[in-house]
Amino acid sequence: MAHIPRKRFGQNFLHDHRIIYNIISSLQARPGEHWVEIGPGQGALTEPLLKEGACLDVIELDRDLVTLLREKFRHYDNLRIHSADALKFDFAALADDDRKLRVVGNLPYNISTPLMFHLLDNAACIQDMHFMLQKEVVDRICAAPGGKKYGRLSVMMQYYCATELLFDVPPESFDPAPQVMSAIVRLIPHQQPPVEVHNVATLNKIVTQAFSQRRKTLRNSLKTLIAEQDIEALDIDPTLRAEMISLSDFAKLSNLLQNDAA
Repeated sequence: MAHIPRKRFGQNFLHDHRIIYNIISSLQARPGEHWVEIGPGQGALTEPLLKEGACLDVIELDRDLVTLLREKFRHYDNLRIHSADALKFDFAALADDDRKLRVVGNLPYNISTPLMFHLLDNAACIQDMHFMLQKEVVDRICAAPGGKKYGRLSVMMQYYCATELLFDVPPESFDPAPQVMSAIVRLIPHQQPPVEVHNVATLNKIVTQAFSQRRKTLRNSLKTLIAEQDIEALDIDPTLRAEMISLSDFAKLSNLLQNDAA
């Protein structure tokens, strides 16, 4: 019996063979690499990865799909299937050798952001990540300062990773077709952060507060945290809005606040 996509799991199954080919080509999987696939669905990407000779762990929440995958790929000995919630999964536990994990997934839109940050908690054991996301989210992840798409997600993701939009994926590539355009993003965790940050939680606090009132200038949005003259002392214009502030300048603001708190 065919599996009926479940709305509560945010299931949209990829079936466009051209898009599947483009994704697999972008991944450049090699035999012996350790891959993790999140939300494999009915195995559109799983099978090509297995055929490339990858050691593959897949994380699937839907138990019916777990049963389907176990039956469909029962002849492969390079596959481990985990019936689990990816938001709670211990990805570091999979890195049981010297190989870093390569992660791929078609992420449900409603959990994509918290799931990416959950993975970044384990960034030390991850080589790269390739995700299918809502295009709007990918645009925000990759945005540069100066535009409306630039925000907290841009700053924090770019602190952790080099980001790259690979290509768009139209709704008709899925069953059922979502009402939005999707896109593939490549995220490569930095070996060394691009800026010095004394405390990442403080950086997140500054960035969150600055963008929570993004129409306000820094001197107004951050006035409960940092005095205007202290912002000026960092050679940052306090009359600018958050969307004009680079990661480097947010790091300066964060470190000032962290030093004051110490």
